[in-house]
Amino acid sequence: MKMKFKIGDKIAIVACSNARLLSYRAKIDELFKAITNIGLITVCSNFIFEKYLIFSGTAEERAKALLKFYANPEIKAIFDISGGDVANEILEYIDFNLIKSNPKPFFGYSDLTTIINAIYTKTANTSYLYQIRNLIYDDKDLQVKWFVNSLFNEEKDLFHIKYSFIQGNKMEGIVVGGNIRCLLKLAGTPYMPDFHDKILFLEAYGGDVGLVTTFLCQLKQMGVFSKINGILLGTFTKMEANNSETSVEEILTNVLNGLQVPIAKTKELGHGIDSKCIVIGKFMSLYL
Repeated sequence: MKMKFKIGDKIAIVACSNARLLSYRAKIDELFKAITNIGLITVCSNFIFEKYLIFSGTAEERAKALLKFYANPEIKAIFDISGGDVANEILEYIDFNLIKSNPKPFFGYSDLTTIINAIYTKTANTSYLYQIRNLIYDDKDLQVKWFVNSLFNEEKDLFHIKYSFIQGNKMEGIVVGGNIRCLLKLAGTPYMPDFHDKILFLEAYGGDVGLVTTFLCQLKQMGVFSKINGILLGTFTKMEANNSETSVEEILTNVLNGLQVPIAKTKELGHGIDSKCIVIGKFMSLYL
């Protein structure tokens, strides 16, 4: 899927997961201004802000809002600005045939892992694990530079990551995964990707040693680690911020228990405001 913007292109803003709080409206306005300054035109879903509890609308309403933008040929890309818990609620209402017939870049992170991997599973379309709200946070100057260079000028700033190998010295394959907690919501559903010969990308915002161990054990017991070509670890924000007594690399190595799966680690993908972008559904090669 070709990804190149030009001045005046229209992009859609949606919130498929938890609603944005009304108190966050000023930040959303700031984001729209930043996008306008870049040269893009925003078209916003009617289901962004809280209407009741954590919801901006029903699951069906949010799905229809997303599909409307896929069907609109004027919309060049779709950016989800939400996160939280309820993105998987809309999966049963998504017309994946419509998405497959109208491929366009979809960007989101965290809980949008569910939708991004479902899109790949059902359509083979690529999607982007990236949060456009980074354009207004503390690293906004650098993020805007990366965004413009990569998505207007086809450079690699936003996609080039530094990494180091923990185990093995190379891996290659189509990338699947994202937030580990949210990916596991797809377990046992028709939306979970096929892991054979894939690179599995994993990151997390919350979670202590016990929870991360639980998630990794579930993946192992599902047979995922025996199918993949490698694991790319992003940031595990709270564990790393709290200087946990053990690292996610150590936890993963213990869970693998001698299974020789290549493992690499990067600090440049995850929930951080300095995070870059990884493309789910795209072939990637990593070498020592």
